[in-house]
Amino acid sequence: MLTRRRFVAAAAAGLVAADRALAAGGAAPNSAGTERPQSRAPANACDCHFHIIDGRFPPPETVKPPGMTFDDYRLLQARLGTTRAVPVQPKNHGTDPTCLLDALQRFDGNGRGIAVLRPDVTDAELRRLDTGYVRGLRFSVWNPNDTVAPITTIEPLAKRIADLGWHVQLHMSGDQIRENAALLNRLPCPIVFDHMGRLDPGKGPDDPAFATIAGLIEKGRTWLKLAGAYLNTEAGPPDYPDATRTAKAFAALAPERLVWGSDWPHVTEKHKPDDAVLFDLLTDWAGSETTRDRILVDNPAKLYGFS
Repeated sequence: MLTRRRFVAAAAAGLVAADRALAAGGAAPNSAGTERPQSRAPANACDCHFHIIDGRFPPPETVKPPGMTFDDYRLLQARLGTTRAVPVQPKNHGTDPTCLLDALQRFDGNGRGIAVLRPDVTDAELRRLDTGYVRGLRFSVWNPNDTVAPITTIEPLAKRIADLGWHVQLHMSGDQIRENAALLNRLPCPIVFDHMGRLDPGKGPDDPAFATIAGLIEKGRTWLKLAGAYLNTEAGPPDYPDATRTAKAFAALAPERLVWGSDWPHVTEKHKPDDAVLFDLLTDWAGSETTRDRILVDNPAKLYGFS
């Protein structure tokens, strides 16, 4: 077992190696392009949504596509210039957090994790995960055909994690958000919405779910991730004008309640997007560099407890 000092050295060496590979023209797997973003990342910038998928970790029966490991992500991190990270447990690892905890240990204090669990998780396991820098639970229910933790598990688990100071992270469609408004309003812990709430791209901020999210934000315990432009568009790249309209509406509503995520390795996308382009979109969405830096640094520090 590695000591903390050796882990620090290994993490630093991994990031140096990633920088060297990038400088030599190497590209991060599952990401188009090799150029750095036009906008420079501020110190302590955080990527608040991505997935690590690694065949070394359980469960053995699920597919583990290549090019999605911790070391692969380090290449993207070096390219974008982010230093803090919030890996989100993917469906490929079910409810087993081993891969997530491994990544968080290797981030050496610069990572906070979002796990996926069942309501029968023990108190001892929750405490172990908390010590390992887990800070929330994800419920990806947008597609009921591959949901690991269904809507019915949200409230019982929210009650279990409230005293830990964790939050629930919800990947719901706009319709699901609106239909479950009563549930969301009675949850005893903070809420973070994935992927801009997955509103109807044709309606954007005119989608009734925008008002539902806005009402929850006004209560002071709800956040939203500016991530997944390609999940919120009918127009498509490079500008994603319909997703941009939604992002700008949220930025105007509550810039203090927004964080940004790359959504690497873009598991839903056959043709991988250019992460530098996605990163640069945030400057346009935020409306100013000051607001952009708040979304990249200050807001994640508050939400995830970075010092």
